[in-house]
Amino acid sequence: MLRKLRNFWQRISEGIAVQQLWAQFRADARESYQFYSKEVDRAPLEGESRWKRFWRIARGLFWAMMMKLSPVRRVLLLIALVLLFLPGVRIEQGDQTTDTVDTQFFAGVVLVVLLALELSDRVTMKRDLEIAREIQSWLMPSEAPKVPGVDIAFASRPANTVAGDYYDAFFRPNGRLLLVVADVAGKSIPAALLTATLQASLRTLAALPGTLVELVARVNRYACEQSLQGRRFTTAFVAELEPATGALTYVNAGHNWPVLRHASGAIERLEAGGLPLGIKTAMDYQSGSATLSTGDLLLIFTDGLVEAEDEEEREYGEDRMLAVVQTLRSGTAAEALKRIMVSVDGFVGLTRQHDDITCLVLRMTQTGTVD
Repeated sequence: MLRKLRNFWQRISEGIAVQQLWAQFRADARESYQFYSKEVDRAPLEGESRWKRFWRIARGLFWAMMMKLSPVRRVLLLIALVLLFLPGVRIEQGDQTTDTVDTQFFAGVVLVVLLALELSDRVTMKRDLEIAREIQSWLMPSEAPKVPGVDIAFASRPANTVAGDYYDAFFRPNGRLLLVVADVAGKSIPAALLTATLQASLRTLAALPGTLVELVARVNRYACEQSLQGRRFTTAFVAELEPATGALTYVNAGHNWPVLRHASGAIERLEAGGLPLGIKTAMDYQSGSATLSTGDLLLIFTDGLVEAEDEEEREYGEDRMLAVVQTLRSGTAAEALKRIMVSVDGFVGLTRQHDDITCLVLRMTQTGTVD
């Protein structure tokens, strides 16, 4: 019997320790509370007692949860709650009294039915999202291009099943390596759809002749047509690298400033550019330049990295990121990327990720290797 109970618990908990289960429950509960409390007015009213404020917030949370259900399921939940708090129902026939009906049992049955309906919807939606994620993975490069003298690694971790972040690395017809990291405003399906259109337009326009500034301007015009009057803008960092010389030309369209760590330990931030894509059609973008030498490391990232939060809602921040970058004196791009992600994971702990995290790391291993 004990063995059966142990096997049952292993199947339910998947071998996760009780303390970790409790920590995950606390993280999930905090995330759920934050989700529902967005619709609750928690500001104290004049002359309102603490208890009245408590009940007002509790009522607001109840309605916030209730209105997330369909009308039929709201009725089921209401029936279950009424049955749950009834002391029991006696059925009398003349002078004879039957046994008391256990309303709590029926409340449990209704709640199980409601749970089954919600799980069915969630499983169906998750299956559709997994298909969307698989399609999105086809659009992103699974492996970095092999470039003599250049070592590249990238990773993307969506907050939900699909992401609004985009990364890419490929050669243009002019022989230069194009590096792209972009972040579409928003998350999940809407952002993922815009990411797909951005990827398609960028790949198509990059095949045309023209400078990097002209390429970004063309992508911006296309993004403005899809941005719903600026509500769906995209921050992006787009750069061209000449592997033979290490010359880097870039445009920063409202994106987080990438970090260029020189082999000497000096830190350079790549800022030049303009507004995010999709805000202003006639935008004159400025380009910046830098030179990468042997041992230099370039980190391009989205805001989900530095804005990752722990359970006390403290941000990981650029200071912690820069401290890690300063330790990346040697090693491959993949090793550097892993150390950055491990640092973020260690800071965040079990707190649920609230934004997509994407990083591209480039390490110059040798210059002057391409004729």
